[in-house]
Amino acid sequence: MNARQRWYGVFALLFLIVIAYVDRVNIAVMVVNPDFLHHFGLGDNRVHQGTLMTAFLLGYGLAALLLTPFLETLMGYRRALTLSVLLWALLTAASPLAGSVLWLLLVRALLGVSEGPLFSLKTMYISDHFAADELGKPNAVSALGVSLGLALGFPLVGFLMAHFGWAMSFYLLAAFNLLAGLGLIRAFIRPAQSAPPRAATPVLTRVWRTFSDAWHTPMLGWIMLVEIATLSYLWGSSAWLPAYLIDEKGFSIKQMGAMASLPFIVSIGAKYLGGALLDRMQRHQAPLIFAVGGGATALCVAGLINSAQTGWIAFFLLAANACWGLQGAAIPTLLQHYAKPQAVGSAYGIINGIGNLFSAFIPLIMGLVMAAQGTVSSGFAVLIASQLVTLLAGGVLFGKMRPARPLAQRP
Repeated sequence: MNARQRWYGVFALLFLIVIAYVDRVNIAVMVVNPDFLHHFGLGDNRVHQGTLMTAFLLGYGLAALLLTPFLETLMGYRRALTLSVLLWALLTAASPLAGSVLWLLLVRALLGVSEGPLFSLKTMYISDHFAADELGKPNAVSALGVSLGLALGFPLVGFLMAHFGWAMSFYLLAAFNLLAGLGLIRAFIRPAQSAPPRAATPVLTRVWRTFSDAWHTPMLGWIMLVEIATLSYLWGSSAWLPAYLIDEKGFSIKQMGAMASLPFIVSIGAKYLGGALLDRMQRHQAPLIFAVGGGATALCVAGLINSAQTGWIAFFLLAANACWGLQGAAIPTLLQHYAKPQAVGSAYGIINGIGNLFSAFIPLIMGLVMAAQGTVSSGFAVLIASQLVTLLAGGVLFGKMRPARPLAQRP
């Protein structure tokens, strides 16, 4: 496969992530729709509304953790992505058919299961097609799908909801998922080389070996802590930003769509910048991105909480997501450097799965804080704490990865 073709695969993965993230944030927009809330009996209960995102993330985290070793060992990324997209479309279309909030929670959890292995499969593809000194840019470019999905998702779902109703918006998204997702996989996602002959070792033995190799990745625990903190910011901000802008700051649905998408547009450039920096930095310097980005993001969120004027709200939202986005490519790049090649997808599945299992409760925790304090912005203090954890873990990783000085240079 030539250089152009492998990059086509990266862009295909980017758009698959865009599709997935539009699916994820549609609930965040739905919770400001009175018809949707009435249909499922959610009312103004912030805790129950936050649980919708939590259910998705619990399914997502479990699948990333437990399904990835099977997919990596038995299917490979092309067939696994095809299966995932089929399930995304089916479950998205099933969401309006849920007759109660309990059934909706189940559908959301199953949707999370279907999307859980996505980033692990993406990491496998990049490791399969790019050398160790050129991983930063493809990781950054594919990760742009997160920001693009969020930037497009808020206004797109708002538009569909306003013009076609909340139920029809699910059906239209499901049709797009199916047609665009399967087309991208078929056209652009290819293995780098022929698959090796299947070993005679029993299936469960091979899966367990892959899982075990992934768990023995150096620095796994600290990288996992960064992933938890990074995802906590992502899910907390995306789940509650529409409510913050509409219910607390008085924005209209149209204004909310534009304002909520802008921070994620800014993070697109920040993520690419982070990937370009990673390819120029020495391996042990990569954790500095976490320390600097985490500290700066925490300061910007603190500024957002204390802002009343629209200009300052916009500034701190944009600055916070720029500093957060700078960190985007560093986590998979570190894992690709340290994990065994045959287990890189499962290693990412472990940190992504556990990261989502922990961060799944962030929208709910923020809802509890909001219920106790009476304002949506009070819940954003949880995001500050997450980024201070990123700063701490980045500093520890930098200290652990820093190469030892030769004995002659030591005091």
